[in-house]
Amino acid sequence: MAQGAATLKDAIGGRVRGLVGSTELDLSRPDGDPGLFGPGSATWAVHGDFTSMMIGGICSLLMQMLHPAALAGVWDHSDFRRDMLGRLKRTAQFVTVTTYGSTAAAEALIARVARIHRHVTGTLPDGTPYAADDPALLLWVHAAEVDSFLRAHLRYRDPAMPMARQDAYVAEMAQIATALGAQDVPVTRAALSAYLTAMRPALRVDARTREVVRLLVRRPSPSLLNAPANALMMRAGVELLPGWAARMHGLATPGPARPAIRLGALGVGGLMRWALH
Repeated sequence: MAQGAATLKDAIGGRVRGLVGSTELDLSRPDGDPGLFGPGSATWAVHGDFTSMMIGGICSLLMQMLHPAALAGVWDHSDFRRDMLGRLKRTAQFVTVTTYGSTAAAEALIARVARIHRHVTGTLPDGTPYAADDPALLLWVHAAEVDSFLRAHLRYRDPAMPMARQDAYVAEMAQIATALGAQDVPVTRAALSAYLTAMRPALRVDARTREVVRLLVRRPSPSLLNAPANALMMRAGVELLPGWAARMHGLATPGPARPAIRLGALGVGGLMRWALH
């Protein structure tokens, strides 16, 4: 490889690893310990592509914010105005360790997050109390994330993924949600879709939702990759939203713009794979 190309590869790869914080993580596994899932799992396949996971993560955050209690947890307990992408980084680190780390490391991180959840409580504007360790809220956050990751993988990495393999991914990820305290977690793609449909009457958009979306989508952080890539990843995450969710946010993507967004994201995906391998 030419020196210039190698330097570019290292620069891009380093920027991506810094974004995820992978250099801070210990992903070593003892001999004979495949971690929670193992190399042949559907979870390793879905989580193995940086670009689709980033797009899915943006979509997931937008989905999660439609739930009043999930929004309140971010509003009341995070510095989202200055560090919106910090949540994406923390999610990426959690996903990375629970996917690729040792069984002990994954279980320890799950327990740590569960302890943090116990202190995330508050009251909605209408006076309703909320708690991050509420099994129903845990289920919503999990379902929005898993559905978004899977749809991003199907769109940008493996459109031909068999339904049995998709079901395996949903079932594998259900183990983590259950360990965190969620109940009645869907274990098939059909059950996951049915749950999301059933939740739609409980979802809302208000002034606080619009403020979070403005900070995430309208003012993307310069710390992601670079300005064009930032904008493209955000647009791809928005475009991945189910139509009903995009309409709730007022973010519906015009039909003629969709092919260009998808083509651009595929191009970024190829570049990222080159830089990371």
